[in-house]
Formats: sequence, C-alpha cells, structure tokens
Amino acid sequence: MDASIALILFQDGCVTGAVYALLAVGLVLVFSVTRVIFIPQGEMVTYGALTIAGLQLNAFPVLIYLQIVLGLYVFAQESFSAYKLYRQRLSQRVRQHAQANDAQHQPRDVAKGAGTVLLSRSLALCFAQFVIYPLLLWASLVQISTQSSFAQMSLLVQTLLTLMLVAPLGPMLYKSVFEPLSDASILVLLIVSVALHLSLMGLGLWMFGAEGGRSKAILDLHLDWGSFTMSGQSLFVVLSSALIMIAFSLFFHYSMTAKALRATAINRLGASLMGINVKRAGQLSFLLAASLGAFSGILIGPITTIYYDSGFIIGLKGFVGAILGGLAGYPLAAAGALWVGLMESYISFWASAYKEVWVFSLIIPVLMWRSFKHPQLLEEDDSL
Repeated sequence: MDASIALILFQDGCVTGAVYALLAVGLVLVFSVTRVIFIPQGEMVTYGALTIAGLQLNAFPVLIYLQIVLGLYVFAQESFSAYKLYRQRLSQRVRQHAQANDAQHQPRDVAKGAGTVLLSRSLALCFAQFVIYPLLLWASLVQISTQSSFAQMSLLVQTLLTLMLVAPLGPMLYKSVFEPLSDASILVLLIVSVALHLSLMGLGLWMFGAEGGRSKAILDLHLDWGSFTMSGQSLFVVLSSALIMIAFSLFFHYSMTAKALRATAINRLGASLMGINVKRAGQLSFLLAASLGAFSGILIGPITTIYYDSGFIIGLKGFVGAILGGLAGYPLAAAGALWVGLMESYISFWASAYKEVWVFSLIIPVLMWRSFKHPQLLEEDDSL
C-alpha cells in the first residue's frame, strides 16, 4: 500500500468516522440522561436518508402517517394519566373534607377545583406538540404535493422537511415506550430498545420498500491536490460534523437547558428535587438524538445506498464508538467513533471479508480494561 492509497483510505475513514461520531454523541446523550441504549437510532439514519431520497423522487413521505399515529397514541396516554391523577386528587380532597366535617365545602366544589388537572398546561402542550404539529405538517405536505412538486424544492428545504419528519419521532418514542419504564432496570430497557428496533425496521420496509435509496450530493464538486482527490460531499460531511460538535460543546457549556440535562445525567432524583422536569429532559435528549440520526442519514445518503435495514449496522458502529469512549463523555465518544471509521477503512483494504468482525471486536479490550479497572462492578453483578 503506497502513500496515495493510504491517504484515500484515511479520507474514507474520516468521512465515515464523522458520521459515526454524530451517532455516538446521540447515544451517549440518551444513555446518560435516561439510561436507555437507543438502538433504534440506526432507524433514524435510514428514515432520514430514505425520506430525502424519496422527496427528490417526488414521492409523498408516508412517514408522516407514523408520526400522526404515534402522536395520537401519546396524547391518549397522557390524557388517561391526567384522568387518573384527577381521580386520585379528587378522592384525596373528599377524604380530607370528610374528616374535617366541613359542611361548607361539598364534593361538587372539590371536583370543580380538582378538574383543573385536565386543563393543565402540560396536557395542552402535549396536544399541540403531538397532535396539532403532525396534522399541520400533513396538511402542508398534501398542499405541496397537489400544487407543486417535492423534487422541485431546493436541497435546503428538502433537508429541513426531512428533519421535521424524522426528529419528532424521538420524543414520541420516548413518551410512548420508554417513559412508562423509567424505573426499570437497564437490562429491561435494552430488551425494549431491541424490540423497538425490530418494529421500526419492519415499518421501514412497509414505508420505503425493499429497494435501496440514494440521494443527491449536497456539494457536487471535486477538489484536487496533486494525486489526491476529495469530493465535495466528503468535505461537507467532515465540516458539518465538526461544526455540530462545536455547537454541542457550546450548548452544553453555556445553556441552562444543557445544564439541566447534565444535572439529570448525574443524579435524576436530585435533579427532580431541584425542580428540573426529568421527563422533559428525556424528551429533549431523544429529540437531539433523533435529529443527529436523521442528519447523519442525510449526510451519508449521497455516499452509499441505504436500505430499510441498513441502520442497524450503522448505528451499531456508532455504539462501538460510544463504548470506546466509555459511554460517558462526548469528546471521547466522538474520538472513539473516528477511530472506528479509520479502522474500518484500513481493515477493508487488507481483509474486507473480516471488516465487520474486526470493527466489532474493538470493544472487547475496552470491556476487559473496564472490568479490571472497576472490579466492584463485577462484585455487584455477582451479588444480584
């Protein structure tokens, strides 16, 4: 292998590693806040890539129907929880007034005061977020499909529309699947995450079909430096990933919302006692992770053909990068994902048949090192 081939492989490794870094950061964010290993983030990649590819072929995005169904289910779930809370508070107030023998306050007055639970701000926000938003987006898509063409829209509009279709699935999946199991063990959450991945993969087959999709390049140009050639799309992937990392760093250092996320990641109980809405933090973490996954699909769509089941392998490599970073820090997760991309690129040149084996075996020495560094974790597992 000469220097030119090594440079080309280095370029490919940096491009794929940049995509894996975005996924690794999303996985670390979700796991630190909610203890969920978000395996379906790979489906967010495929949904993003195939959605923008379908828009460029003037296909109506059927993903909006999944968003509408999930939104209605989440609102029904929240309404039922609000009704249970209403009944609970009503019964408590009735008992309190009965014990006090207060004849001036009848249960009717008590019910009137407790009925404000159903009209609470959280339920109204839930209705606007999970019902009104998908319906307005569906109406806009119908109007665009009847009056103009999705393919005629600019690439920026197609990208924004794809993010608007895919990113809200994150909070919806959290509210409908993971929030009711917030007190469950990590093993239970992992099993549920795997089941959700299989369900979303089947829905992807129904929505997008078995044929793969490939979107148009965002930057259709080539840069030549002697014998080295770099495509504009590869340069865009690396630069956009770096800019997103910088934006995340600034967000987590200077934003109060990010500080709330960090507090939730450190101590959920302490954060809730300090007035932080832990459930809202979980929704935000899933929203950011789904946005990163969808944008990763938009970035990788012009480089390779994406199928409905391609997200599992892509997301798993992002998970390997997060494991190399210890599932704790965002810079370490990004560095581990970049290392995974470089290793995949060079190993595919020497032994392409064993590329996946070598990449996934990278987590073995990391797990062994962590087991020797933290032996108390093994003692806790044995005690269980």
